[in-house]
Amino acid sequence: MTDHTGGRRLGFAPVVDAETRLLILGSLPGDASLKAAQYYAHPLNAFWPLISEVLGEDLVTLRYEQRLDRLKARGVGLWDVIASAERSGSLDAAIRSPEAADLRGLIGSLPRLRAVAFNGKLAAKLGRRIIGDVAGVGLIDLPSSSPAHAIPLAGKANIWNSLTDLIER
Repeated sequence: MTDHTGGRRLGFAPVVDAETRLLILGSLPGDASLKAAQYYAHPLNAFWPLISEVLGEDLVTLRYEQRLDRLKARGVGLWDVIASAERSGSLDAAIRSPEAADLRGLIGSLPRLRAVAFNGKLAAKLGRRIIGDVAGVGLIDLPSSSPAHAIPLAGKANIWNSLTDLIER
């Protein structure tokens, strides 16, 4: 995807299908994720523990492909608001010259989508600007699962658990 020493970073393909009801959008994968070619691969990123709590099932112990399969089976999709950007390191604050992902196109292709949740402030700021108003789709701002966002896990989980009502049972 990139040389990890600076330069242009390219995001991943969306993880969605026709049954996606909840789309969780981050900003752009960090270095650990790019190196592993996996969403939320940094060991201190709380995404997998947080979404495990929301789903009521442990995804943390599963292989990555199984995690994605379980998300899709429960109607949850993943993507990022930025398709590519210049960045040195993994912090959102270091993102320069972002190229927006085609969020409106993706959302238009998801017939069962009920809500889009933004994982962090930058994702929310850019995502809301890109998406605008979409009839029948709620927009939810979440605290970032990144270890750089210094809210205790319990505080993040309190807010992330608001997603529970959008999950397939």
